[in-house]
Amino acid sequence: MISIKGLSARAGSFSIRDISLDIRDSEYFVIVGPTGAGKTILLECLAGLHRLRSGEIHVGERDITSLPPEKRQVGYVPQDYALFPFLNVRDNITFGLRRMRHDKHEVNGTVESLAHLLGIHHLLDRNVRTLSGGEKQRIAIARALAISPKMLLLDEPMGSLDVRTAKFLRLELKRFHEELGITTIHVTHNLIEAEEMAERMAIMNVGKIEQIGTPERVFFYPQSAFVSDFIGTPNILDCDHCNDLGHGLMEAVCGGVPIILPYQGEGVRKIALLPREIYVTARKPPGPGLNRFRGTVTEITPFSSLMKLKISVGELSLVAELPQDIFEEMDIKTGQEVFLILKLRSLKVH
Repeated sequence: MISIKGLSARAGSFSIRDISLDIRDSEYFVIVGPTGAGKTILLECLAGLHRLRSGEIHVGERDITSLPPEKRQVGYVPQDYALFPFLNVRDNITFGLRRMRHDKHEVNGTVESLAHLLGIHHLLDRNVRTLSGGEKQRIAIARALAISPKMLLLDEPMGSLDVRTAKFLRLELKRFHEELGITTIHVTHNLIEAEEMAERMAIMNVGKIEQIGTPERVFFYPQSAFVSDFIGTPNILDCDHCNDLGHGLMEAVCGGVPIILPYQGEGVRKIALLPREIYVTARKPPGPGLNRFRGTVTEITPFSSLMKLKISVGELSLVAELPQDIFEEMDIKTGQEVFLILKLRSLKVH
């Protein structure tokens, strides 16, 4: 287990203040927040790259607060991967082991094992300058894992990857973690990435932790206005009862409104839906009536480049968002009847 108590530090114009956090053994823990929240500084403090103003860091029974980076048994993958351009892939992976004076047989065995795990045998003799972003990420992870760390620190590991590569590598990271069981701390600004990866997550803002919990808990029970805004201020609907419709579908009745969901063997108590995931139109849309409703606009509020619409549907009051240009094109007014589609794939259940 990693135990962080009262951690405070400053790096340039960024700082963290009085961070206390316990991360469970073998847990995949994600720290998420906007740019400037202090996520990277916290990770770098765990890696031993900053002098602390106050606080303690323990890994199990071991106090690593004052230890230099090379004695912390920490594998660290920075945002830019920091691969050595003058070394090939194999030498990048073995750099830490050679500095620790491991014998050649052990080094070769470690490289073979990691190459098999990460699928990088074909890259071992390549110059790192010739690698793609996804390949560089794999090599950086292999180098971090080579020293058999007690914890793995990943700073925005998907930040420079295209959407398709990032999606694939998220699945791969999950597989690596399941196979190795190393306690992992993953930093990102991407909430979708955090929800997909985390067993638990911490939401950070201006150097402090706002909330810690499972992605489901954070989404359904935000503990501050900041957390609610950061996750998109979801509509949280209380379900009155559920009906099994057969064919893998269920009807959840919330405030008198029947919402169709995939049936996974048990009922749901709450449904969450982000305002941006509600499709609103002034004209009745074509197609089947699945999760399509009539509602009345009760309130219109400008918000940045969006318009927030409060819409009454049955006993429910839903908030939807429209880009300002689309809102103006539809010329929606308070008191007007509109049509809504609740996108099935976007419904979260609890």
